[in-house]
Amino acid sequence: MSKRVAIATIGTAGDVRPYLALAMELKQHGHDVVLGANADFEDFVTSHGIEFHNLGTNIQDWLQESRFDTAISQMKLHHFPQLLRQGQALVERAARNSWVMAQGADAMVVNINTSFGIDIAEALDIPVIMTAMQPLNPTQEFPVCAYEFPDLGPTFNKLSYIAMNIQQGYYDLPRDRVRKELMGLGPRKRGGIFKDSHGNNLPTLYNFSSIVSPRPRDWPQTAVVTGFWYLDDNSDWKPSAELQRFLDAGPAPVYIGFGSMPFGAERNTQILKTALEQWGGRAIVSRGWGGINVDDLPETVFAVAEAPHDKLFPHCAAVIHHGGAGTTAAGLRAGKPTFTLPQAYDQRYWGRRVRALGCGPAPVRLRAVTPEILASALHELTTNQTMAANAKSIGEMLRGEDGLTTAVHFIEATIDAAQAGARRFSAPL
Repeated sequence: MSKRVAIATIGTAGDVRPYLALAMELKQHGHDVVLGANADFEDFVTSHGIEFHNLGTNIQDWLQESRFDTAISQMKLHHFPQLLRQGQALVERAARNSWVMAQGADAMVVNINTSFGIDIAEALDIPVIMTAMQPLNPTQEFPVCAYEFPDLGPTFNKLSYIAMNIQQGYYDLPRDRVRKELMGLGPRKRGGIFKDSHGNNLPTLYNFSSIVSPRPRDWPQTAVVTGFWYLDDNSDWKPSAELQRFLDAGPAPVYIGFGSMPFGAERNTQILKTALEQWGGRAIVSRGWGGINVDDLPETVFAVAEAPHDKLFPHCAAVIHHGGAGTTAAGLRAGKPTFTLPQAYDQRYWGRRVRALGCGPAPVRLRAVTPEILASALHELTTNQTMAANAKSIGEMLRGEDGLTTAVHFIEATIDAAQAGARRFSAPL
């Protein structure tokens, strides 16, 4: 029987694309789906045939108008309190809009950016499915991936996840206010990101692959690793005539891009130009949201505004990017050696996983990279045969997974179990 599922996500393109893929898969299985996201993505979502609900705030404008560039790329910590206040306002706006979106839904799908959905589901008496694109349930096997903590053993690793809870607590302030004012709920007795207000483990879907990041053995049974959720291009995209001429003119180029991170464009561009001159090879550079200035690049470089990774990466010899979960998955799925230049959050973790798999050099923080480091990585990516073979093998395995079908079946089973329980509870004695 068809169910209505409300999905809430806020953030950049990497925070939206996998949930759009999930929405499309749910619709393919006969369900009614609404996807709530930042205002930037309305045309993108509706062009894929999915109902869109505006959760407020144009995230691209917010990133560029806030002091993210200074705070993140230059680590000016005195800007962080202002960013946190702005983040609180963004979250509260999204929570209030999500409350409207969720009316009439049979279940909610949320992530750590939209954990207020846990309260919405409680108020509406529907199940909620938490999701994450990185391993965030506490474990003894490695420290929390969102911070640069060393692996100091099981006890410290488990304790390191407290840092994530402290940060989340700041964003729980607007969540608690909305919970009381809008939903009429009392204070949360317990809870968190992966627990309900009574302290029970939430059903959780991890949309990454255990091939790339093995599932910790001490996670609760409620945490399921499905495999990546790929949003394959649904257009007839193919290289333009100009790009095709560039591809035909020499060896396969290396893709270089920084996704939705609009930080340090001038510095990034100077490093890139010098590194390419030292290396002497060919590259495709993505404009992204401003992380690279593509004006005045040499003839050995072709700039693209946007191109679907699943169709562009097969034309490339290797990929270099910021290390976001989605781009990392796309590069490995295409079987390409990978070098990451992480800036924040889980990007360092995915770069380390690429290195551990033997598919690329060790990650280097973007603010620490030099032309010499980048040129050396470009050389290794295009000459190391072991690295190429490892990436090809991982790609073949990833292409054999079907994370979206696994996720849909899990969501269906969660809704069925909740509704069956409600019927039993309401049945006359």
